[in-house]
Amino acid sequence: MKILYLAYQDQATRQWAPVARVSRDTKGVYHWLYTKGARRIPGFSGLGRMNNLEQEYVSADIFPVLANRVLPKNRPEYEEYLGWLGLTPEEHDHLEELARTGGLRATDSIELIPCPEPNDAEQYEVHFFTRGLSHLDRSDIHRVSELRPGDQLYLMSDFQNEKDPKAILLRTRDPISIVGYAPMYYAHDFAKLSTDGALVRVEVDRVNVDAPLQYRLLCRITAPWSPAFSPCNSELFEPFSS
Repeated sequence: MKILYLAYQDQATRQWAPVARVSRDTKGVYHWLYTKGARRIPGFSGLGRMNNLEQEYVSADIFPVLANRVLPKNRPEYEEYLGWLGLTPEEHDHLEELARTGGLRATDSIELIPCPEPNDAEQYEVHFFTRGLSHLDRSDIHRVSELRPGDQLYLMSDFQNEKDPKAILLRTRDPISIVGYAPMYYAHDFAKLSTDGALVRVEVDRVNVDAPLQYRLLCRITAPWSPAFSPCNSELFEPFSS
């Protein structure tokens, strides 16, 4: 994963917007650009010491605001944690870790959004953890523990959701159980992809029965990458500076 967008939630309006773009070039150098989505957040003036919204920030190391969202390699649970994410120490890098976890912390309102790219087969392919498991019935959570890698799941619109009418649920086939929500930042893409549901496949990648709920069910979705499909292309994702 080469590009992530940092989404920020305004505490007053509860509105989310992409406020920064983070990338790593072929030399391993990190780049930070604020995006026009920052205009959606009243009074937003940058993060950490990066206060000039029109400046590009460059660093040989991952930026501090992101560094405390990745697990240090010297932690005893490091390899188990990578296993939950479906990664190995050899293929692990900070941006891929943040792409799968979202960099979520309970103490702030920041989430990392990966911008999908076509895979080697020119398909749309992303890994994601289902969200909202803590709000499900015990029977549904138990059903999650019974899933196996390769089991097929199905997308279902939750348009009567009062908090988010664009929310997308994931369900099993038979018996039918709800096994979580798709991350909100994928809902728009998934809705577009599902116009031809026969070509979309969602399957279980890993079930981490001993992990916290936010890392319990890792899924993978694949679908044809249409020439007309372009993720992260609204004005909100455009950088202030080129």
